[in-house]
Amino acid sequence: MHVSSPEQARRTGVTVYYYLFDVQAIGDHDVTALPLRRRKSLLRPLLTWSDPLRLTAYRYRDGETYYRDACAHGWEGLIAKRVDSSYQHGRSRDWLKLKCERRQELVIGGWTDPRRTRPGLGALLLGYFSDGDLVYAGKVGTGFDTRTLEALARQLTELRTPTCPFTRGAPPTGSGVNWARPELVAEIAFTEWTAEGRLRHPRFLGLRRDKPAREVVREEP
Repeated sequence: MHVSSPEQARRTGVTVYYYLFDVQAIGDHDVTALPLRRRKSLLRPLLTWSDPLRLTAYRYRDGETYYRDACAHGWEGLIAKRVDSSYQHGRSRDWLKLKCERRQELVIGGWTDPRRTRPGLGALLLGYFSDGDLVYAGKVGTGFDTRTLEALARQLTELRTPTCPFTRGAPPTGSGVNWARPELVAEIAFTEWTAEGRLRHPRFLGLRRDKPAREVVREEP
């Protein structure tokens, strides 16, 4: 990834494919005003589809099933497009990015102070148990409304402790970081685990009152 030199790309030995999914012009003829379905039909016969060229797969029906299959195969998500939409430069409600999300419970081991006018807290510091250790898994700062932020701040203040509960991983330290006894369990949506064992794009969904913190482990898909 992020290799711009063709010679450098060849030296990596990694097979590279070039995926095409739309066409804006054919010769001197601008086709951006044509509906997507028509542009797709024009694109297919324009080229010989042999490696490294690939025509991006698409379908016009069963989108929900396709989305579930994509997530089950570990894809990042899908792009949904209106079949009668013109090609628009920039963002458009005619093209929607549908991200695949995973969910799991995580233990709250601390929080950060809020910034500017944000009430309650900034982010929750999360982890899971493994062989008796509380492993740091990252922080989440989205998915809250004002009432939830204030309620969590009150509950965590009651659980405040001077000692970091995380015994593995590298949680943030310093000014603005607060520790809590690892008793509250949160349900978190996220896209994937990073190679460093952190949550990617986490989002707070709510507290789980029905699961003891000690039972929270890293779940594998």
